[in-house]
Parts: sequence; C-alpha cells; structure tokens
Amino acid sequence: MREEMQENLKRFMNFMNFARSFFIRKNPFKALLTSLINSLKEMLTIRQKLKLAKYRVNYHKHQLYKMESLIAETNEHTFLKGKNLNETR
Repeated sequence: MREEMQENLKRFMNFMNFARSFFIRKNPFKALLTSLINSLKEMLTIRQKLKLAKYRVNYHKHQLYKMESLIAETNEHTFLKGKNLNETR
C-alpha cells in the first residue's frame, strides 16, 4: 500500500512538472490577456477604420466618374457626351 502511494505521488509530481513546463512555455493566461487587449483596441478604433474605408470608396468612385467622363468626352457615339458639340461636322 505504501509503495502504491509513493508511485501515485511520483506520477502526480511528474504531471505537475509537465503542467508547470507547459504554463511556462505557452502561458495561456498571457495569451488570453493579449487577445483581450487586441480586441479592445479593435473595438475602440473601428469607427476610425470605417471612416477611412468610406473615404477610400468615395475616392475610387470619384476617380471612376472622372475616367468615365473623360472617355465620354472623346467618344462621339456615346449618350454621356452631353453638351459638348462635335466640331468636325
């Protein structure tokens, strides 16, 4: 009986050493804290990122509109030409 207790105690101590080494190596609490802080940063800066994304979309829409209007000015067969007269007639 005493030998069984010593064997179980040895196994338990061996497990505790493995667990301690795992926590030193991986440190799940530190990873959880880092993840939580990064999530908070993302939540606090989401409005700024949304504004930047809207600005980029509007800028690219404007660039596309400018390109379409330039194409329409030089193309005599399009309905977008509008008020510009074809001077070669």
